Amino acid sequence: MKSIHLFACLFLTTQISFAQQITCSTANRQAFENKTIEIDGLLEADFGKTIVAVGKTFKGIPYVAKTLEIGETESLVINLQGLDCTTYVENVLAFSLLLEAGKADFESFTKVLETIRYKNGQLDGYASRLHYFSEWIANNELKGVLKDITSEIGGTEITKEINFMSSHRDLYPFLKDDTNFEKIKASENYLNNQAICILPQDQIAANEHLIQTGDIIALTTSIKGLDITHTGIATREKDGRIHLMHASTGSNKVEVSALPLAEYLKKIKKNTGIMVSRPL
Repeated sequence: MKSIHLFACLFLTTQISFAQQITCSTANRQAFENKTIEIDGLLEADFGKTIVAVGKTFKGIPYVAKTLEIGETESLVINLQGLDCTTYVENVLAFSLLLEAGKADFESFTKVLETIRYKNGQLDGYASRLHYFSEWIANNELKGVLKDITSEIGGTEITKEINFMSSHRDLYPFLKDDTNFEKIKASENYLNNQAICILPQDQIAANEHLIQTGDIIALTTSIKGLDITHTGIATREKDGRIHLMHASTGSNKVEVSALPLAEYLKKIKKNTGIMVSRPL
């Protein structure tokens, strides 16, 4: 647990300048206050179990896409009433770290969320957001938030050209700005020079015992130019199998998959496997 305490101390006492512009409605500020009360007492000695306990308090929250695409400039968006797959993982992780640190104030929460969501932990415009989830994993590993364990559980390295955002510029309103567009292309070029490790879909069942409750699961894809299509949190349920706890586009709400992860993935078109990262 030392690494968790060390990280908690770093992001809760650091003097770097955090996001000055925060987008948070009155309803979402109240949702934050309610959540801190709801999760009080859920801290476990096993941090993975803490993450799942916190994650399950979000069950039933609606899936809402593009919750961060607000306004004309990038701000730290706080939305606890509608979550996409990435913001679900980010918020669960942020509240879990807050719980571990013994904090419950809004300022600490926003600092944690900014640390997780942005390159090197600091909001500096649209392109500083970790848009590609493989980069989200790599950057949060550098920050000491988590560790990519895919290679340790049987994964293999692959290379793939990542350019979905720049190739589909019309889908991203912020990319109308040429500066944002060039910065996103630079991020893509960086990713294209890095191999990523994936656990192939047909090998997940055999290695499922190495995945732990609370691990972050990212779904890899064969879609051209894209690394990850979806993400969630591993939870070992009563059947002894790993299931996916996530903001589902199927049910349009936060849920735990009815099928174990290995079987669930077989029903997803173009899925090639997973990346697995473990909060420290």
